[in-house]
Amino acid sequence: MTDTDTLFAPATGFGRSAVAVLRLSGPAARDAVLALAGTLPPPRRLSLRTLRDPACGMELDRALVAWFPGPGTYTGEDMAELHLHGGPAVRMGVLAALAAIPGCRAAGPGAFTRRAVLNGRMDLAEAEAVADLIDAETDAQRRQALRQLDGELSRQVAAWRAEAIDCLAAAEAALDFADEGDVDDAGLDAALFGRAAALRDAIATALRDGRRGERLRDGFTVVLAGAPNAGKSTLLNALSRREAAIVSDLPGTTRDAIEVRLDLGGLPVLLVDTAGLRDTAEPVEAEGIARTRARIAGADLVLLLVPPDGTTPDLDTVAVPAVTVLTKADLFAGSLHAGLAVSARTGAGLEALLDAIQVAAETGLGAGDALITRARHRAALEACVAHLDRLQASTGTLPELAAEDLRLAVRALGEVGGHVGVEDVLDRLFAGFCIGK
Repeated sequence: MTDTDTLFAPATGFGRSAVAVLRLSGPAARDAVLALAGTLPPPRRLSLRTLRDPACGMELDRALVAWFPGPGTYTGEDMAELHLHGGPAVRMGVLAALAAIPGCRAAGPGAFTRRAVLNGRMDLAEAEAVADLIDAETDAQRRQALRQLDGELSRQVAAWRAEAIDCLAAAEAALDFADEGDVDDAGLDAALFGRAAALRDAIATALRDGRRGERLRDGFTVVLAGAPNAGKSTLLNALSRREAAIVSDLPGTTRDAIEVRLDLGGLPVLLVDTAGLRDTAEPVEAEGIARTRARIAGADLVLLLVPPDGTTPDLDTVAVPAVTVLTKADLFAGSLHAGLAVSARTGAGLEALLDAIQVAAETGLGAGDALITRARHRAALEACVAHLDRLQASTGTLPELAAEDLRLAVRALGEVGGHVGVEDVLDRLFAGFCIGK
């Protein structure tokens, strides 16, 4: 197994379907097509061919074959696609024939995108956008992934990095030629520190986005909290329109968090049913309550459910936006507390509650224009700001230390697009990636 192997893998899902697409990429892609189809189709044109097993000449399928000569391809290598009939026997027969061709091997998850990154067809941030696009469940997530795939973050980081490199070059010139008349004897001048400060402020501004990009990827988290038998599980089932949680009159039935994903106006919302909040000596229920409080602390919004008896537990956690929701509204007349009144049994108030959640999600996630979408991006940019902050604090000290801070800032920016540390990030990214992409 080498980096010059030609990869092949299904580009469509497994199972029975009308069409199954197999993708090939690598130096032996041309030979593989010739071995199976007999002739090479015109570039970038689907052509009907009879595919035969090169070992015995047995007909495998009549398929559409596309040939894409490199380097202007997804991976930067010669590529081909075989559009087969979608039966499992056809697909497995062609895969077996490909595996027998010298220099060809089955691709692992994300292998084609890995090749694209290593061959310079996209950078690391754009490869992450491919994964986000595949995982997108809502319209807003799709739009964000497409912006990243188009290079929105990569272009901005490249501009910041170019400015940081210019500052570093000026600092190193000041150090290298300090004894010559061409450079100010003072070494690193105020103009250089001013440029670095402006760069630091621009990156810091981008970081002050409320983590909207990461939250859009993961979903706007809404935790249902309340006392036992407040109607949390019933409400979760009603909002998700399926029996996601067990409902019982016995208090303490829910012991662990139950999650349901919703698409509200194109925004991803994660509803979380939790254990009822009360004092208990039962160890398993106590652990569930501890987990409830942890989920509340990390929520974007808490729905505090209040039953007809008015029981309202103390959240006893960090400040989190909360909305009071009166449950089982069909069992009482009038409002016991200010808040939304709902009845899972009759459906009253459910649409109003969903509207309120959607408004909160729209406010929390913003217009979907966040530049930073992953914790890795944020960590690298925060590291860059920290180095630039230390640079400003080094005014009047050794110029060598200031130059080193600029060098580290450049390196931190390079981590976003994959100028450094690319292999480790690719390994983590593609661990759960789809085969054939």
